Amino acid sequence: MKLEGGIVDAIGGTPLIRLSRLFSGESFEVYGKLEGMNPGGSAKDRPALYLLKEAIRRGDITEHSVIVESSSGNLAISLAQLCRYLGLRFICVVDPRTTEQHKSIIRSFGGEIDLVTEPDEQTGEFLPARIRRVSELVKQIPNAYWTNQYGNLANSLSHTEMTMREICDKLGSIDYLFCGVSSCGTIRGCSDYIRSRRLSTRIVAVDATGSVIFGGTKGARQFPGLGAGIVPGLYHQGIADEVQYVSDRDCVEGCRQLVSSESILAGASSGGVISAILRMKAHIPKGAVCAAILPDRGERYMDTIYNDDWVQREIGFAPRLLQEE
Repeated sequence: MKLEGGIVDAIGGTPLIRLSRLFSGESFEVYGKLEGMNPGGSAKDRPALYLLKEAIRRGDITEHSVIVESSSGNLAISLAQLCRYLGLRFICVVDPRTTEQHKSIIRSFGGEIDLVTEPDEQTGEFLPARIRRVSELVKQIPNAYWTNQYGNLANSLSHTEMTMREICDKLGSIDYLFCGVSSCGTIRGCSDYIRSRRLSTRIVAVDATGSVIFGGTKGARQFPGLGAGIVPGLYHQGIADEVQYVSDRDCVEGCRQLVSSESILAGASSGGVISAILRMKAHIPKGAVCAAILPDRGERYMDTIYNDDWVQREIGFAPRLLQEE
């Protein structure tokens, strides 16, 4: 089995564009890495490729394997697409926060949805319950293989060898990297690249209010893909130089500002990253070059982020209209 050619060759090499309108008048530059331009629509195409490719290389995955993973949505789409390309059965364990759009896309690639409806009794979080369900499926299904995005170094390696290298090839040694965190694969891989080359880049982790990754107080979060209720296996101390916490409202406002100023329709975590940069702008030195990883497309959030009624009902404020001021 080989995972190459066709749609596989379209993964990576995503655009890196200057956000000159959103940050007009500032003394620093911000470039957005548009990961939604990957064929599967998100940054998760990269780890999906490496998780599968490395397992095939080791012989852990064969043409008879059944791939099983826990995901809030985007990695599941990426794995479903690549498993369809390989002709492999794919089962994704999700929870109620996964959007209907995500689930529809997964099914369109032939992926199967296994929904966990109740959170873990001890932690009150869905992630431990999803992982437990994955373990059950792996035991029950012959030739089942768990890609384990939370602890598999192939996840972070994809961002070391692809994402961060692409950024530095385009911009050189940047001053700031803004990166949302969940499984910690992206920030771990980018951090490994930066630390191994002794770059002076300051790494800013953008985490969700209510996430415990960096020792925060556990709380409710509306959007999948940003923050976590348990500390992922890929996390380690020193993975970031600074942490900025963003609320659900910050994510909505950041998305709305991004599409209004730059005509970029991005997902919830991208909005959180934008809000973090705007909050820090008074402290970013003159002449600094900043890179912001924008993980996915906004079409998957039409019923939430970009739905005024939903935002007013669930987040508690009336969002500004999507128009130029």
